[in-house]
Amino acid sequence: MAYTEQKEWDEHYAGGKGFRQLGENEQKLLAEHVPANAEHGRALDLGCGTGDLATHLASMGYTVDAVDWSESALTRARSDRASGVRWLCLDIEQGDLQPLQDDRYDLITLRLMYAFLGDRTRVLHELSRRLREGGAIVVITPLAANTPAERRDIALDEDEISLLTAGWGQVQRFDADGLAMVILRSPRQGQAEVAEKDRPTAHAVTGACAVVTDGSGRVLLGRSTSNMWELPGGRTESSEPFEQAAVRELAEEAGLIADPVDAHVLTMLWDDNHGVSRLTAVVRLTAFSGTLTCREPASFVRWEWHPLHTLAHLDRIFAPSAHALDAVWPGIIPGLPTVAAYPHAIDHPRVDGEPAEAVRLRQEMTDAVISCGWAPSKQVREALRTVQRHRFTPESPLTTAYDDNLAVVTRRDEDGQATSSVSAPWLQADMIESLHLEPGMTVCEVGSGGYNAELLAHMVGPAGRVVSVDIDPYVERRTRRFTSEAGSGRVSALIGDGGLGAPGRVPEGGFDSCIITHNCWDIAPAWREQLAEGRYLVLPLEIHGYTRAIAFQKHGAVLHARKFTFCGFVRDLGTGSRITPVAELRGGELQLRFEDGEPADVSGIEDALRGTRHELPTGVTVAGNESFETLQLYLATTLPGFCRLGLDRDKDTAVAAVPRGDGAATVLGNGSLAYLTHVLVNDASTSKERRSEFIAHAYGPDGTLLAEELAAAVRFWDLHVRGHGYPQLAVYPAGTDVREMSEGLVLDKQHSRLVFDWDAEKL
Repeated sequence: MAYTEQKEWDEHYAGGKGFRQLGENEQKLLAEHVPANAEHGRALDLGCGTGDLATHLASMGYTVDAVDWSESALTRARSDRASGVRWLCLDIEQGDLQPLQDDRYDLITLRLMYAFLGDRTRVLHELSRRLREGGAIVVITPLAANTPAERRDIALDEDEISLLTAGWGQVQRFDADGLAMVILRSPRQGQAEVAEKDRPTAHAVTGACAVVTDGSGRVLLGRSTSNMWELPGGRTESSEPFEQAAVRELAEEAGLIADPVDAHVLTMLWDDNHGVSRLTAVVRLTAFSGTLTCREPASFVRWEWHPLHTLAHLDRIFAPSAHALDAVWPGIIPGLPTVAAYPHAIDHPRVDGEPAEAVRLRQEMTDAVISCGWAPSKQVREALRTVQRHRFTPESPLTTAYDDNLAVVTRRDEDGQATSSVSAPWLQADMIESLHLEPGMTVCEVGSGGYNAELLAHMVGPAGRVVSVDIDPYVERRTRRFTSEAGSGRVSALIGDGGLGAPGRVPEGGFDSCIITHNCWDIAPAWREQLAEGRYLVLPLEIHGYTRAIAFQKHGAVLHARKFTFCGFVRDLGTGSRITPVAELRGGELQLRFEDGEPADVSGIEDALRGTRHELPTGVTVAGNESFETLQLYLATTLPGFCRLGLDRDKDTAVAAVPRGDGAATVLGNGSLAYLTHVLVNDASTSKERRSEFIAHAYGPDGTLLAEELAAAVRFWDLHVRGHGYPQLAVYPAGTDVREMSEGLVLDKQHSRLVFDWDAEKL
């Protein structure tokens, strides 16, 4: 009686039928091991039926959400049971659980229903994320050992219970009148183990793995009798093509039917197992039909669809399957041993499929970006609503992928520093708006990842193109794969030093726009030279270590700034990268960072720091929620001897009020220094009313003069710059004669000369 259709359940309950009533022993075990917490006491009862357990949990003191996908069951529950329970009709496997919102529960129960779940592993993983710390999941199930054979599919055997309990820090099991009550606490997000089988026989060294996803974008894996997860697949037969082998194995093992024309060999993997070389074809299937069935019970226990972001946390994955998954979605299972891979130069058709939750979250993300004013144009709004961001961050949960204020890191170096990411949606929208794109244009993107490129591709339409360049082969491979899986077909991903632009791909007249998605200390000449006249270059430019996404418009050899946005990006890995000169003070406790220009003479500074500290209030205050980003650039570009004073994050200092990290605005001179901090002077109840004052601190013989100079600059900013925006900025090629440049303060870099004009009438 293992129902599989919602209609069957509705008919069951509408006919007055039910299930085994909650027993006295079950009630005692629940009271003893999961009593209601007086402070929280929230419970979620899944597969609640007519509400027997949900009502009992309410009587224990829990506030209960009771979920079933049968409306007829809930109709009976609402009419027969006391109030105090919220009854919800939801499909916990395929539906969007938005009605639960972000609720966290102390207790989640699955009574007499776990065996009916198709994707048990995925559901349990998603439920674990809804537990409060210290919360428990309780599964109450019949056991196969004492269940008639004809009803075996309503029960769990010992192997299935072992799989159920895998990945939990605390597991308890009790007998409840013949039912097993399993209590799970402390979910562990461990790293997947790559597993092998016994030494293969000679005829099993060549084979194919079939990678297939369902309508929600979940990948099919089988739990084998070797207690590991595997893709459909196996050895080839005779001279059988790899595509045909993958299609055949999918049908024989899982009952799904595919046409070889929809099978695409992506790469060949060559590795070694117990001294036997093994060649595996990774075959991506873009379409299938049929009903998922476990056709080979001697080899597989069950088949399940798994969200991509959960793959890294499965217990054991067969090695060829793990490498095949990584070939389709690079980085999806971190820490894999190296194998030789031979990619095929093939772009298969786009593979659609996403859960309803992703659709909803994408609309909510877009609404949030629009409400903050970052996407005023219809075209950018449509791009945000259309391009599936989660397909380019498959290792992340949907809620992370669609957080409107979050950049998702996709690659780190050996020190844990981010080297590639998918930027926050609001920032991507803002930078794309600044490009002023139109259909049919060709865009150069430096710094790949896929999602931003596909936003650009959506903007330029079917007649447009996007050329995306990255220096990291791994990032380029991810971009190629993800744009093949979920893209428009209008993005070309290239390996190269982005500082050289995209030589050989520049259209006649130049790129219509260029966007750089990593921090830039300087503006590479190629970006200006490969840009069409009158068009836009947007990049995150570092100015004395302060990063702003600046939109430049090209007029001849000069770039004119049109817009500034406060931001931060990953560092440049190419030839344009720069190591910042640093002078350490007090044994490394403090650091002076010279982000632009030549390092200043710091002799005498050590002695100055041992002397008296001078403090000068500026009288200028800011609210708790107020940005003073223009003050940073004003001080950096107008004060001689500017640098930044920072405190080592792991050390304490006797020097007053030095912020940790990249540090405070600082000026040096004559063995002295002064630096700027801000201190709370009015701790009001709201950010708008809360006020902090800028304070200049100084050391050394000329410390008081430097402090007065610093304070005077802050006061000038307050009177003449504050609230008026950023300066006029023009960028000229290095070597340009000052007589050919506009008036202003000049900051020289290797390839360019930046001229800042802070004239209040021009701001």
